[in-house]
Amino acid sequence: MSTEHEDTRLSELAPTTSNDEKPTDKPRRRMPFAWFWPILAGALVALLLRIAFSGGPGHRFSPMLGAFVYFAPAVCGAVTVYMAERIERRSWGYYLWAPWVATALFVSGTLAVFIEGLICAIVIIPLFAIMGSVGGLAMGIVCRVTNWPKPALYSFAMLPLVLGAIEPQLPDPDQFSYTSRTLFIAAPAERVWHALNDARDIRPSEVGDAWAYRIGVPLPVSGVTVDTPEGRVRQVQWQKNVHFDEIITDWQPGRLLKWRYRFTPDSFPAGALDDHVMIGGQYFDLRDSTYTLTPREGGTELRIDVSWRVSTRFNWYAEPVLQFLLGDGAEHILRFYKARSERTLAVAGR
Repeated sequence: MSTEHEDTRLSELAPTTSNDEKPTDKPRRRMPFAWFWPILAGALVALLLRIAFSGGPGHRFSPMLGAFVYFAPAVCGAVTVYMAERIERRSWGYYLWAPWVATALFVSGTLAVFIEGLICAIVIIPLFAIMGSVGGLAMGIVCRVTNWPKPALYSFAMLPLVLGAIEPQLPDPDQFSYTSRTLFIAAPAERVWHALNDARDIRPSEVGDAWAYRIGVPLPVSGVTVDTPEGRVRQVQWQKNVHFDEIITDWQPGRLLKWRYRFTPDSFPAGALDDHVMIGGQYFDLRDSTYTLTPREGGTELRIDVSWRVSTRFNWYAEPVLQFLLGDGAEHILRFYKARSERTLAVAGR
């Protein structure tokens, strides 16, 4: 009896807990803007890789190497996901979209510190976004199914550096392509022919809507055919003091005009174009252009054919980009000659 009485007294003195009150873990404090730090970490690592890949064309650690173009954004995505997984488990969707943001931040960083030009940045960012998602998805899988995400990340980060030292020993693959456009001009062939060989004082409003010029390619100023000791040469001037020659290889007045391009070391002053897309360089070159004039009822049909070479480890991506930019540029050039020829005809008819 006494024992039961003592147990009752002890139970009355013990603290009581409501059924609704359940012990909970103390909430873990999180860093401010925790969602952003993994993305920033991925972008910073990729920016460091870009600084490491500062070699010239054809040299080790050139930013045009496949080792950089494919693996730098992939490492960016992998670091982003790894740092995020250290905080908490992320969704499969996160593995895809977070690397997009990180690679965009990385590219913005290269522009901010002036180690990349606007042309390259705009052209390459879609490919970087894809490769960033590939890297992020791969790291997400590693984090979910293995116990060694950190060694995997270190190995992944070393891969572009190893390949960047080896890849220049291999020849660049050449791919030759061309684009063609045709436009009807309500003017006789002789006026179109004159416009082709004497294009002076070109105003930005006449050609500036072409996408190549929108993303930073200098605008044309003039293109005039002159007689020289080596034959007929079309001398071209662009903005930013860009200048080069078009050596005429086929001259059929009123019918056909063809030239090949000649670029010299001083054709493109520093800052006029991104080094990686230098025309006539190791990775890209314009080969020739042909204008064909065909008389039609009420005017002339003008056709332009432009051929070029691209030599990169990502020709599958670069070739359609160039196809779009040069095709769009060719359309605007034809419209320029149409406007000039028809305007000249209207003035002459007054």
